[in-house]
Amino acid sequence: MMKQFRILMMAMLLLAAGRQASAQCSFRNTAFKAGEFLSYNLYFNWKFVWVKAGTASFSTVQSVYHGTPAYRGSLITRSSSKVDKMFMMRDTLLCYNSLDLEPLYYRKGAREGSRYTVDEVFYSYPNGQCQIRQHRQHNDGSHSWEKKVSRDCIYDMMSIFLRARSFNPTGWKSGHDVDFPMADGNSVNPAKLRFVGKVNIKADNGHTYRCLQLAYLENENNDGYKKIVDFFVTDDANHIPVRLDMHLKFGSAKAFLVGMKGVRGPVEAVVK
Repeated sequence: MMKQFRILMMAMLLLAAGRQASAQCSFRNTAFKAGEFLSYNLYFNWKFVWVKAGTASFSTVQSVYHGTPAYRGSLITRSSSKVDKMFMMRDTLLCYNSLDLEPLYYRKGAREGSRYTVDEVFYSYPNGQCQIRQHRQHNDGSHSWEKKVSRDCIYDMMSIFLRARSFNPTGWKSGHDVDFPMADGNSVNPAKLRFVGKVNIKADNGHTYRCLQLAYLENENNDGYKKIVDFFVTDDANHIPVRLDMHLKFGSAKAFLVGMKGVRGPVEAVVK
């Protein structure tokens, strides 16, 4: 279930001291600044009825990772007491990215029902390549480690969220794809963002925004690309996620923007 919620970081939809990052993994940040805080309401479609399922928040601050200035992004999701009786959800996600948006570290601690797991990804960039060490703490307390090296940049759900917000969609037509590999605690799978078009979306703060609609698709275990989420971001330089429509195995869920603080620039996508 929470595999789907890892998209919140995205659709909401990127060194240690002495390390030398590959230039290909850097990206200019034009969308956010340290001190930004976004909050959301979560809804589940339960037996054809939409019910409020909980809340989510995403914050970004400037910090230090092993002596290197970095952005620290945090995502927290919490199910409501009503939903806890059916399925408890307590997830905390954390990432460090350089100020040039190179991924440095990622962690997800997920309590889903009675199951608790931890995923970690450690990044380094030797000889112009991207190297990751992946760690998973399984529900039974056992640990597994993987190591992968790639000439291409690899991302996790948090780092791609930070990077994707600075994409420039000018000139994109419906069906335009951005491809990238997505890592978690023990696997790397092909993924893509697909531009769908523009639409007006009303948030839970009472405002309506002009939005870009994008879809996130993932090809897990080479079973073909499957759409995981549709997400809607403000059609301005901030690219703030306003709504996410998540396609779950047991039904569907939505996240609506409630509030925003510390955004980088004027929110010019407000319609009313």
